[in-house]
Amino acid sequence: MPSLPKLDRDLTVDVVVIGGGITGLTTAYLLAAGGQSVAVIERERCARIDTGHTTAHLTMVTDTRLHELSRAFGLTHAQAVWDAGLAAIAEIDTIIREHHIACDFEWVSGYLHAPSGRADREHADSFHADAQLATEMGFDAEVVADVPLIGGPGVRFDNQARFHPRKYLAGVAAAIREHGGQIFEHSAAEEFRDDPRAVKVNGHWIQAGDIVIATHNPLVGAAGLASATVFQTKLALYTTYAVAGRVKRGTVPDALLWDSADPYHYLRLEPDQDDDLVIFGGEDHKTGQESHTNICYQRLEEKLKAIIRGIDITHRWSGQVIETPDGLPYVGQMADHQYAATGFSGNGMTFGTLAAIMIVDAIAGRRNPWAELFDPGRAAIRRGFWDYIKENADYPYYMMRDRLAGAEGKSLRAVKAGHGKIIEHHGEKVAASRTPDGVLTMVSATCTHMGCIVRWNDAERTWDCPCHGSRFTAEGAVISGPAEKPLPEVDA
Repeated sequence: MPSLPKLDRDLTVDVVVIGGGITGLTTAYLLAAGGQSVAVIERERCARIDTGHTTAHLTMVTDTRLHELSRAFGLTHAQAVWDAGLAAIAEIDTIIREHHIACDFEWVSGYLHAPSGRADREHADSFHADAQLATEMGFDAEVVADVPLIGGPGVRFDNQARFHPRKYLAGVAAAIREHGGQIFEHSAAEEFRDDPRAVKVNGHWIQAGDIVIATHNPLVGAAGLASATVFQTKLALYTTYAVAGRVKRGTVPDALLWDSADPYHYLRLEPDQDDDLVIFGGEDHKTGQESHTNICYQRLEEKLKAIIRGIDITHRWSGQVIETPDGLPYVGQMADHQYAATGFSGNGMTFGTLAAIMIVDAIAGRRNPWAELFDPGRAAIRRGFWDYIKENADYPYYMMRDRLAGAEGKSLRAVKAGHGKIIEHHGEKVAASRTPDGVLTMVSATCTHMGCIVRWNDAERTWDCPCHGSRFTAEGAVISGPAEKPLPEVDA
């Protein structure tokens, strides 16, 4: 991350973003890429505080287990939460590809397992419940009998990821500046005013139409002290610990692993040239409520050494996560033209990116699928009714969801006579169907109009596109547009 200047003059911009972590820099990037003038202010160095102390698991799997989310909020809300996480990972992937950011990004599998790999009947039943719900919602999930490295049963979730957050944000910061955005370090927000709307920084004023507070634990800003004080009662701050050590290359699988304990432990790999770095975290407690914090590190080191014999532990650090009463983040407008995001729990990288997407949509006046769900007032949840899919089917995320989410099967044996399924075949999604006599046909699952994944229409025996309505025969020929080209045949 390059050193960036202090603010030393008055400015006028469309949006001022307070906070130089993943939420603030991603928000600034999306605004600048969309043509808005934007200034980021960071009181210390960008990506050094909370974002700099993350273990950088990129996962849509929340701290609150899926069966618990479903029981508390219903299936629709639970799917919405995981959809949000997957959309965030996809956004990170898109930014990396567009700007060729070298940040060790890799799509990997994630594994939920019992502590120490020892699972009783209750654990096993909960794993099956999570896997079944995830599959019903269109995510790739499967119960496994032997979790890599740990052993014992668990659930494998495909389409998770890992990356190096500071390398990533160095690339994002460069992209912000390429788009005309400005970033200032050692520049803290000192004062807010309403008319005209502005933030005082280093004795200078930044005037802006909108203010985004991306400071992990939100500043009061223009929200008012009473309102902010009440809001703070909804947040619980926890300290979490991490240790890291080096192992011989290939000793540990490249995956995300976390257990079902409370608080839970989590492990991931950071590949290196000569060896691998294993990052292991946990031992969370409410901030300020543990007198002997060295014991937390000692327990982590003992647990990691029990998992990986002979590991050479080289690093230790702590970070902080913010919990909310219902396990979901708060993202939205806190005062007139002032937006904030907090309460990301253990999903800081994904929810931070998601918050940026949501806030940019709000500033632009665009509808966002998750605005009601994560609104600080939680109006959608209080009503108990929210047709998430129906109301948001035209949001751009749904043009890519089926591409990111799981296939309906991994073997052609899953395709029964007279039916069709989307199958994972040699790493690609294909539309496979059989005639009533059992004759197999395989065509590309990607609609030739705009690249959505088609779905099998069991009644009509056709492949239909959920995005824009194109229809194809089982053999891939166009029945109706807007697609004009057939689905290419796939060699079985």
